[in-house]
Amino acid sequence: MEIRFTLNGKPTAVDVPPDITLLRLLRDYLDMTGTKCGCEIGECGACSVILDGEVVNSCLVLAPQVEGRRVVTIEGIRGPDGGPNDLQEAFIEAGAIQCGFCTPGMVVAATVLLRKHGYPTREQIIEGISGNLCRCTGYQQIVEAIQMTVLRRGGLPEKEEHA
Repeated sequence: MEIRFTLNGKPTAVDVPPDITLLRLLRDYLDMTGTKCGCEIGECGACSVILDGEVVNSCLVLAPQVEGRRVVTIEGIRGPDGGPNDLQEAFIEAGAIQCGFCTPGMVVAATVLLRKHGYPTREQIIEGISGNLCRCTGYQQIVEAIQMTVLRRGGLPEKEEHA
């Protein structure tokens, strides 16, 4: 079955079996290996992509469901020069990348979070990445990287509450 959709801003057409997932379509047919294969049951977020502006687990989306839609993978998230964008640079600076397996899904989730909220609070950041598991960082560095991006984009630091 031929599926036509926009992938990272480019029209794409690919002939695939109708019973494969978007994850398999991306990795096995289009060589988009930045989208990681983790649990394949929608629990870990390693396969997160942006589908029509929303974060989805690509392991739970059947390939035919993307017909006529817009998909953005980690390969489509980059700076104006084609290198890392400000969020990805902040991940590097904050030490939010250790083994790197969760990083693409975290960046995808954070990208959508920042588009939706602009200057999210710490609580919104934590909730925004809650569908993505990380076994290395303990999440603190990831949250700090997102907060660093918010500050650099002109957001105000969250006010601390004192007891």
